[in-house]
Amino acid sequence: MDDLLDLLAAWMPRQRWYGTKGRDPRLTLVADWPLETPATRVLLVRDDAVTPSAVYQVPVSQRDPDVVLPGSLIGPGDDGRVWSDAATDPAFTDLLFRLVSVGGTASSGEGGFVGVPLTAPSSELVSDVPARVLSGEQSNTSIIFRPVGAHPVICKLFRQVNVGINPDVELQSALAAGGATFVPAAIGEVQGAWTTASGESVTGSLAFAQEFFDGVEDAWRVALQAASAGDDFSAPARALGESVARMHVSLADIFPTVAPDAEVRSRVAAAWERRLAIAVAEVPALGRYVERIGEVYAEALAAPWPPLQRVHGDLHLGQVLHTAANGWVLLDFEGEPLRPIAERRAPDLAVRDVAGMLRSFDYVSGAVADDDGAAVRAWVIDAQQAFLGGYLDTVGDENRASDALLSAFELDKAVYEAIYETRNRPDWVRIPLAAIGRLAPLPD
Repeated sequence: MDDLLDLLAAWMPRQRWYGTKGRDPRLTLVADWPLETPATRVLLVRDDAVTPSAVYQVPVSQRDPDVVLPGSLIGPGDDGRVWSDAATDPAFTDLLFRLVSVGGTASSGEGGFVGVPLTAPSSELVSDVPARVLSGEQSNTSIIFRPVGAHPVICKLFRQVNVGINPDVELQSALAAGGATFVPAAIGEVQGAWTTASGESVTGSLAFAQEFFDGVEDAWRVALQAASAGDDFSAPARALGESVARMHVSLADIFPTVAPDAEVRSRVAAAWERRLAIAVAEVPALGRYVERIGEVYAEALAAPWPPLQRVHGDLHLGQVLHTAANGWVLLDFEGEPLRPIAERRAPDLAVRDVAGMLRSFDYVSGAVADDDGAAVRAWVIDAQQAFLGGYLDTVGDENRASDALLSAFELDKAVYEAIYETRNRPDWVRIPLAAIGRLAPLPD
């Protein structure tokens, strides 16, 4: 097994889902689940190259070199075979589909690789299901299944594994069970159990399967097309606001809420200030706005706050699909991947999601190639106002945040964007800087 860990230490940094870029992994085996599929196993490995350490899920197969797909090779195995990423292995994907649709345990190892159907389980043994790994995935690996005579399914294999239920599984399956049509139907999940470095026995989510919508586009592409063509987007934007509001109302009904006491406000304010300090150090152009930003934050802290509740946590136009049958459908309830899992599962202010969507609309103005900047800006404003109108008319007074609180969360998001763009896309930093100028205008 040490040889395989050495191979993984060289292979993992080249994968998009590996989160510790620029460092060599320091791997320790956490769990090893041999599967009923021959020469296939699922490994959990802890990477101590980052603090706190991260645990990754790596399904591996030993196969003849001529059957391994390009890009899946990990390294040499035994008897002339090679280790490969099992996510592209039909034997493994068949097993995975059976686990999420029928259920059962597929491993002889302690803790297992256990499937739990979230809809009425099929009584038939499912095999030979065409599967394709979705390209472009970053923090996870998504596999699209196309069973004959049934609707397609997409299964997300969580690469970075955390203790406890993944919020993507928890929130989306709860919403779907309640009859929500603004999320995909939940199909099933895979769970595992392992022992932490401190000796604690824990469980966690390993995979989540849901309904897959064929031939649809996400809201970002739909919005870009409409803005480029100059098409009125008010009605779709309003409908999107209504869907987001229904999500928040449902989550507040399903999960406990938390009163916004002084400790909560202090914690949020500290996060705002911490992010602003980083931004000022990295984006000198922000320096002249610091005083005005502080005033916006102070006004928000003095305003009434609604109760904290479970939220999406990373909502933007790319997390929404437009479907003919269901209208707008919301996806990916994991929250911001870089935030600790405990924070992502904790109650938060729903206005965070609203601010994220408003900022996403604002980015359309930077992505549309159009000489008439004023026309695109007007399109963005109309879309934002329609979205917000649909949201406020649907969410109800008890869940509504004040204008001051919304402005503060928009501003905090724009400050984050200024940091991100400066580090990754300097040509785009003008978009959040312009937003900061509007949200925290300087005195004449």
